[in-house]
Amino acid sequence: MPQYLSPGVYVEEVPGTPPIAGVGTSTAGFIGVVDPEVADPNGKPFEMPFRPGRPLDPENPVEADRFVLTAEGEPALVTNWDQFKNQFGDFHAANSTLAHAVYGFFNNGGTVCWVTRINDITDAKEVTGVLKRYEAIDEIAVVAAPGALDAAAQQALIDHCANMKDRFAILDGQITTTITAAAIIPAGLPTSDYAALYFPQILVTDPITKDRQAIPPSGHMAGIYARVDQQRGVHKAPANEVVRGALGLAYPVSRNEQELLNPAGINAIRNFNGAITVWGARTLGGDANGETKYINVRRLLNFLRESIEQGTQFAVFEPNAKPLWQRIVRSVDAFLTNVWRDGALFGVTPEQAFYVKCDETTNPPEVRELGQVVTEIGVAIVKPAEFVIFRISQLAGTTS
Repeated sequence: MPQYLSPGVYVEEVPGTPPIAGVGTSTAGFIGVVDPEVADPNGKPFEMPFRPGRPLDPENPVEADRFVLTAEGEPALVTNWDQFKNQFGDFHAANSTLAHAVYGFFNNGGTVCWVTRINDITDAKEVTGVLKRYEAIDEIAVVAAPGALDAAAQQALIDHCANMKDRFAILDGQITTTITAAAIIPAGLPTSDYAALYFPQILVTDPITKDRQAIPPSGHMAGIYARVDQQRGVHKAPANEVVRGALGLAYPVSRNEQELLNPAGINAIRNFNGAITVWGARTLGGDANGETKYINVRRLLNFLRESIEQGTQFAVFEPNAKPLWQRIVRSVDAFLTNVWRDGALFGVTPEQAFYVKCDETTNPPEVRELGQVVTEIGVAIVKPAEFVIFRISQLAGTTS
């Protein structure tokens, strides 16, 4: 403590409790195939990047004005369509799926994504290798491998998100006209509340042939996630949203057919009077996932977890006593109050919407001896109105 030797008024700066800021929820991580022979935006062959450990040839250096194709397996930050073309090429027969996915992402409201090219989208080892690289990119909140229909590749995406616990996988359903859960979900793929699956493929205009082309919907869906997050918040289900750029569907799912798919967590994309609309908001497995059967519930929990984790780093190595517990409660309480005001939590008052407890009951001596400080948090998350029901009855006529 400072020493005061002369009478007078002294003003000191006292460190306060830092506020918890909400983390981003809409940055996507894409994995796809790009033909190394694809042309750059000027129509010229890309300059191939030098692999790690391969020395630069001084007699044949890379020209500064040439576009360089991003190295295989190397994540590249992309914030607009032109950046993608500069690093991975324009629409091309050999990279059409990835190009359409990224274009659809930006067209539907996405703003930031990471893109990595591989040789074979069906090779689970390649997909897993990229996901390992994505672990170090903390801002990624959504991952997708457009066109990866193999069970092992989709399982790799799910495992990555379940292990990281701060991101969500968007999967493409199988290409089929047999409308059953078994036909649309790959055999052996388990249920997971860290993933959502969409069916069917959407039809878009191919810039090369000018014809309609069926493409996986995961890239467009990632853009819709970003759009809804920005306009409404992560607590809003990414459903009842028009898929921008979609002209039709590879298979027209009917209401009766969706009744077979929805309980299993297969989210249908439907055509309503020409508007291609996302008409499902469930995690993979649907009813089997219990309280986290809705996409927005799982993603909001991810958001709360990551935000609180990053926003309470000040508590590490602090004296484990009542003053610290009070600081933690104030910080988390203020953060959840803002979340409640945004409409993400159910309740007329904050007390009805959540609670935060960090005191002697959660931190008895045996817990403190382990160097732990334990905080209990309960939240009442708003569920989507999936079934809107009106009960109509006929009234007998009355006379005045």
